[in-house]
Amino acid sequence: MFREEWGRVLANLIGFLGDFDLAEEAAQEAFAIAAERWPRDGEPRNPGAWLTTTARNRAINRLNRDRTLLRKTRLLEVPDAVEDTMDEATFPDERLELVFTCCHPALSTDAQVALTLRTLGGLDTGEIARAFLVPEPTMAQRLVRAKRKIAAAGIPFRVPPDDVLPDRLTAVLAVVYLIFNAGYGGRNELAGEALRLGTALAELMPDEPEVHGVVALMLLHDARRDARFEGGDVVLLEDQDSSRWDREQIAAGRALLDRALALRGRGPYVVQAAIASLHADEPRDWHEIAALYGELSRLTGSAVVELSRAVAVAEAQGPEAGLAIVDGLELGDYHYLHATRGELLRRLGRVDDARAAYGQALELVHDDAERRLLVRRLAELTT
Repeated sequence: MFREEWGRVLANLIGFLGDFDLAEEAAQEAFAIAAERWPRDGEPRNPGAWLTTTARNRAINRLNRDRTLLRKTRLLEVPDAVEDTMDEATFPDERLELVFTCCHPALSTDAQVALTLRTLGGLDTGEIARAFLVPEPTMAQRLVRAKRKIAAAGIPFRVPPDDVLPDRLTAVLAVVYLIFNAGYGGRNELAGEALRLGTALAELMPDEPEVHGVVALMLLHDARRDARFEGGDVVLLEDQDSSRWDREQIAAGRALLDRALALRGRGPYVVQAAIASLHADEPRDWHEIAALYGELSRLTGSAVVELSRAVAVAEAQGPEAGLAIVDGLELGDYHYLHATRGELLRRLGRVDDARAAYGQALELVHDDAERRLLVRRLAELTT
């Protein structure tokens, strides 16, 4: 229930209170009360409304106790709501406002993404730190500074007006896609949240090709969800049972990709969606995939994209060509680099080097399912 309702409850509270920390404390208190009461009294008819009402009441009670918060005295006039009886329609869905608030240009891009993952996605600080490849204390400080900046700068809690909306889009799309990636590792509710947000953005900005591109990309990836895990273990793309892919979702993703291309979309998310669409073909056109990764690398300047290009080049031209790209990348703390290098070395028959590369990947991996995959790969090596 926390994963399903946290973002909605917190977004409503921030819109109501205008204070990130107070909203988060009240939301946490409401979930703690639910954990105590629901097993005893039963789950309420509308859990989301119950949580929001309870959190609002706790926040108001706290303000009543703290008369020094004079700038919030207007909240004291709000009457207490009755828990368990509120209709969900009473509370507007303000998650989109929360995304744009967290993605305000007064904040750095890293802070924008991190704060939205924390507030909307419900990820803890450690999870966000791993996504950014930074120490957890560094990420904790970044989150604190971001919330202070919002308060000090008086950043409004609203979707920006039409004339500045496109300029704010890049950070918002990065947020949505990072939330999706956090869910793609097995937390399906986060992937669903990202798709919902992306769909809302597409309705809000129907002529923006990158919005359609990111939703297409998520749909095409999510279509393979049921085939990505078997008994809790990761199944690589080449080993997946394609009959378990959601063909209707693939078709929906391709339709959105066509819409993005019709709008002359050539941005990073449109290119990634085109790559994902090619991955859904059998057999795959690795030369075309490698070429698209080359274009994506040009657009982004990302070493991680170059690593993906190396994999496609290895399929198209052989493992030695792919390894030449991998060995030129500075991604020493990225476990996928070492895992990829281990696989290419294995294909080249360099077993000892492959074993060492897989060992380095194991030292860096955090996800248990991916750890088990690396252990299997290491065990399969023969001298």
